[in-house]
Amino acid sequence: MLPSRLTLAAAALLAPLLFATGSPAKAETERWVIDESHASIGFMVDHIGFARVLGMFLEIGGSFDYDPETMHLAGGQVTIPVDSVFTNHDKRDEHLRDPDFFDSETHPYMVFTATGFEPTGEQQGRLSGTLDLLGRRHPVTLDVTINRIDEYPFSPGLFRARPYVLGASLRGTLRRSDWGMDYGVSDGLVGDEVELILELEARRQ
Repeated sequence: MLPSRLTLAAAALLAPLLFATGSPAKAETERWVIDESHASIGFMVDHIGFARVLGMFLEIGGSFDYDPETMHLAGGQVTIPVDSVFTNHDKRDEHLRDPDFFDSETHPYMVFTATGFEPTGEQQGRLSGTLDLLGRRHPVTLDVTINRIDEYPFSPGLFRARPYVLGASLRGTLRRSDWGMDYGVSDGLVGDEVELILELEARRQ
């Protein structure tokens, strides 16, 4: 389970995770909450041109309002505590938390807020939104694939109904220097472009 600080902030990277088409304004959306135990957010960034470092954030949460029948997305957010960054190297993770990168003491969270969705296929689309990081806000676009929306095959406990679950994959890129995170960019030590990888399951409430 995620700490309470995230649970509170997260309910507020992911409301619009789905088909926010021009569906009727009267469409009745349902609340979907990200399952923290089945959600992962990763990133890859170049290291001196030799290889890319693969990292992730160990905490993520959020919710969104969505109607699968009309494919209408009303809104939502994803919230990530930046001090949960993990690259399997303690010294590097400490550096990533300091002011050269995420400055976690001053800016403990990054938040993605969706602003729109453009379908590109039956189960695909382009999700647009804004990312708040290091006190700055810039647009970010993610490619979305809706993998499955169905009743979960497992019950959460005795006498409890099986949840209805939505699963999705998101991909995108951003330039970290747009948010003022420019350490290592000018001398080519650390790449500017960051590849984003997000996999999640969300449970209908």
